[in-house]
Amino acid sequence: MELQLSDEQQAFVETTRKFLAAECSIPTVRALEHELAGFDADVWKRGAALGWTSLLVDEAHGGGSLSEHGLADLVLVAEEFGRSVAPGPLAPVNVVAEAVSRHGTDAQRTAVLPGLLDGTQVGAWCGAALADATAEGDGFVLTGHLQPVEAGAQARHLLVGFRHAGGVGQALLGADHPGVRVEALGGLDLVRRFAAVHLDGVVVDATAAQADWRRIGHRAPAPVSPNHSVPSVSAMDPRVHRVTNAWATATRSAARCRRTRRSSTGWPTRSSGSRPATPSPSARLGRWPPRPTSRHRAVARPRPESGAAPKLVQDCIQLHGGIGVTWEHDLHLYLRRVTVNRATHGTPEDHAERIAAELLEPAT
Repeated sequence: MELQLSDEQQAFVETTRKFLAAECSIPTVRALEHELAGFDADVWKRGAALGWTSLLVDEAHGGGSLSEHGLADLVLVAEEFGRSVAPGPLAPVNVVAEAVSRHGTDAQRTAVLPGLLDGTQVGAWCGAALADATAEGDGFVLTGHLQPVEAGAQARHLLVGFRHAGGVGQALLGADHPGVRVEALGGLDLVRRFAAVHLDGVVVDATAAQADWRRIGHRAPAPVSPNHSVPSVSAMDPRVHRVTNAWATATRSAARCRRTRRSSTGWPTRSSGSRPATPSPSARLGRWPPRPTSRHRAVARPRPESGAAPKLVQDCIQLHGGIGVTWEHDLHLYLRRVTVNRATHGTPEDHAERIAAELLEPAT
């Protein structure tokens, strides 16, 4: 059963859509290709003022959501990002903001959250890869190389996972922390930036890796999965599909159009087949538990970020013929986005194995 958007959510979606259409059009995205950050800092700050960065942060810490389920509200933004291939560190900033709000100390919240919430600073989650940690006093010494880290070179705050004798945990580090080196990497997406984070004997004290951080674990935080899978689905439907149908209708003979339409009849089925496990515009995610488990998050990823999204966009490119593979055409921007989403957050097989492992994990 689909849940309807509230009037407030609908207004939020419409405002975000109009804002992205005005400020993050396809020509604007193309113009940002060679920008170091990959996004316009002023536009990002204005988006933060709309609420993009505060939906997962507790009201007591300066945040607030539109509904009972902030993650469902954030998914509405992610869907609009997918439709327009918009730039900006939406997922990494929200991951760090939520983590600091839920698990950070008062001092960390005071130092970190204001900049994330107003869009003047960027935070980055260093992914599920773990650094090696050895105990030192109340803290740890971290060593490792973590990549790819979205917005890593633009981030002032890094959320780093590590493995220690007692299990796994995470630490909040400044990008200028002694022993931290960030190396910018190339990437397929025109406006999403990635980096490698190198940790060389990084000393993490009890404040950066206190008890609450250790309980987080290293698996993907709640914002990551839906906010990468939903853009993959929304990129396919309706814009890519609509553009392809319009092209086929305008350029093919009647007979060829009929053949093209017959060959594309599987698109809506395959595209909609990506949605059942994915939060939809009607905030299906609102039916999830307030704090989804890692199993819920794993289920949300495999189908939309499986072969379906890249294959569907590739089909659309092929149906355009020669023009579909030119730089001037826009379809490759969507193919780049869905391909990077899949590559950076695992294949369907990866997540199916995770689900199986959790189901078979002995009860403790």
